[in-house]
Amino acid sequence: MTMPTGGRPLTKAERKKFNRARHEQKVRADLIARHGEELGNFHYWLRVMSIRGTQKFREGDATLIREVSLALENVYRRHCG
Repeated sequence: MTMPTGGRPLTKAERKKFNRARHEQKVRADLIARHGEELGNFHYWLRVMSIRGTQKFREGDATLIREVSLALENVYRRHCG
């Protein structure tokens, strides 16, 4: 993964964003390697939704949490009942 910077060094904000994206790629690849493609992607999605849900909840917005819980219920109903 490279950032288009025109040959100049990355700024602190760009470097932070780049490192975060690279870390997330490693986490996703690790989950896929550990659990397989489908379950690994599902675990990664849960991780991202947990992080985003916490951020939104702290901001006072519970809409994302409701949407994620409905999505999880749909997955459960599709596979278990």
